[in-house]
Order: sequence, then structure tokens, then C-alpha cells
Amino acid sequence: MADQYAHSGDDKRPTEIPAIRWEEPPEGPVLVLLDQTRLPAEEVELVCTDASALVEAIRSLAVRGAPLLGIAGAYGVALAAVRGFDVDEAAAALAGARPTAVNLAVGVRRAQSAHEAALAKGGDVRQAAAAALAAARQLHREDAEASGRMAEHGLALLDELLPGGGHRVLTHCNTGSLVSGGEGTAFAVALAAHRTGRLRRLWVDETRPLLQGARLTAYEAARSGMAYTLLTDNAAGSLFAAGEVDAVLIGADRITADGSVANKVGSYPLAVLARYHHVPFIVVAPVTTVDLDTADGASVEVEQRPGHEVTEVTAPQVPVVGVEAGGGIPVAPLGTQAYNPAFDVTPAELVTAIVTEEGVVSPVTAEALAEVCARSRRVVAG
Repeated sequence: MADQYAHSGDDKRPTEIPAIRWEEPPEGPVLVLLDQTRLPAEEVELVCTDASALVEAIRSLAVRGAPLLGIAGAYGVALAAVRGFDVDEAAAALAGARPTAVNLAVGVRRAQSAHEAALAKGGDVRQAAAAALAAARQLHREDAEASGRMAEHGLALLDELLPGGGHRVLTHCNTGSLVSGGEGTAFAVALAAHRTGRLRRLWVDETRPLLQGARLTAYEAARSGMAYTLLTDNAAGSLFAAGEVDAVLIGADRITADGSVANKVGSYPLAVLARYHHVPFIVVAPVTTVDLDTADGASVEVEQRPGHEVTEVTAPQVPVVGVEAGGGIPVAPLGTQAYNPAFDVTPAELVTAIVTEEGVVSPVTAEALAEVCARSRRVVAG
């Protein structure tokens, strides 16, 4: 079995370059992003000088992952304000860039509200821009702190469900520091298990069609010295059948009021497999991912991605004779139609637990989710 074994020595951050940062060079403030479409081949940064550039980075998945999208959205509003662009126009464009990920709209609203409040109090445009930037920075700090608390709660839950350690965890898509102000969501739990000697194996779904698991999660696991193995999405069933999976850990892009979980497409089949094989299916996400205004999974707008992501294989870093730079290598007949939803929705009854920074919700019910959200609001207000 092709495999990557854990190594000893100091843990490294999954990347030495932060996924997002605000900078103020002499020519004016900018938002700097680690371009995740170029990983793992190279670490390249994108510099956004306005909201439209950030919208394109979000749509192209150069910046991605629910918590990080919220942070990016808030900084995008601040960038528009600081540089003198129309803040409401920028906010609308940013919030609509990826409709399924609720954190994006939450982050945008937070910075926009801070900007509006400063103006309402008689502040000038400079003070309002400073308020928007302060709100974005605060959200960034809060997400980093939430990541640490989710890791603690998630590890405690794993130990409760699977006493004795030696956890073999299957994960899907990418949920590490590349999607967070901290060390991530589901990946942060697995990383905590690794650091305490309780992770035996991290099974990494490659995650079709854009291979965020193969390109990004394997990248983070390797740099963190974790014992991991990469598999195709459709090989997961054989792992369950062989008794090789102790728990499934995934993130979420939106959790509805009834506890349904929208996550990267391929998550729902894992939940069905986990239920059949009596394996815990655990979702790790900050409270900002819980959307009490969306009643259920059927109400979630699922983003549809371009068909060429399925009908072509793109390898922009690898020159191929006869293929235009940045183009794709066809793997299906010309004109083939493709069904390419970015997400699927897992109903609450298939979710063992939802781990948030405010604690664990299990069993997953509308009442329990509403309570954890109320608890979070009380903490923020306090």
C-alpha cells in the first residue's frame, strides 16, 4: 500500500506562508493570499488591491474554505473602504461570490455593519474604513481562537467515542490552516490527535473533481509529519468494509437550522457508509457556519461548478505538448455534459456530532444548535 509514514522531530506549520494577511505597503493597503490553486507544486501569493480581484480569487478557489472565506470577505469590505471604493457594491459582489458558504456572507456583513455604524455615529470615511478593518482583524483573531477550542473539544470527543487512542480517521476535502485563521476545523482535531500520539492513520480522500484532499490535505499532513494515506473517493467503501476506519471527520460550508450539513460533494456518501458500518460521522465547524435562517438542507443553494472541471484534468504547472498553458487535458469526449455540484447535503440523522468552539452538539437537533448559537452570542456580547 502506497503510504506516508509519520516522522519524528518538530512539527511544522502546514505552510510557512499564512493563507491570508493584510499589508500596508507605501502604494496602499492590499490583501495578500496564498494561491491555493498552485499547491502543492509551489507556494505563490496573490495580491488583491480591490474587491473585484478578491471576488475572482474566491471564485477560482485561490482562497477557499468556509472560515477563511468569512475572513476574506471581511477584509475585502475593509479594502474597498480604505481605498475609497463603493463599500455596499463591494459587499454585494463579495457575498455572492460563492453562495453555499455562509461564512463568506457573515464576514462581509460584519465588516459592512462596522463601517455603517461608524458613519452613523458621525465618523468620517477614514474612521469608517478603520472600523471595517478592525472588524475584519477581530474576526481573524476569533477564528484562530475558535480553531484551538474546536481541536480540544474534538479530541475529547474522539477519546470518549474511541477510548485507547490509535485513531484511524477518514477525512474529506481540506480543513486545515489553509481554510482558517488558525489550524483549521476537522484537520485541527486530527492534528491534535497526532501531536498527542493518538492518531494511527489519517485517511485522505483525494476529493474530486478539484482534488483538494490530494493537493492540500496531503500537503498539510506531510508538512505536519502525520501518518497519512491518500485514496480515491470511491475507494472509501472498501476501507469501511475492511474495518479500517474508526471515525470520519469533515468540515462544513453551511449547517442549517435543523442540523443538515452542506459540505464538499462526496461527504453525504461517507455519512451513509459510516452509518451502515457503525462508525462515528463527526462534523467540525465554527458557530459562524451555523445558519439558523436556512431551515433545512433542501433550502441550501448548492453551487454548480463548470463542467470542464470534470471533463478535463488541469495541471498548470506541468508543460504538456499541444496543450495551451493553463488549459486542461480532455478525459471525456468533446461536448460531454458534466454534473458538477460543489457540495452535497447530509441530513442531521446521519451526523453523530457537530463540534464547535462552544462545545459538542450530540445528538444533532434544531434545539441544541439554537442553544449553542445563543451561547456564542452571549460570549461575544459579554
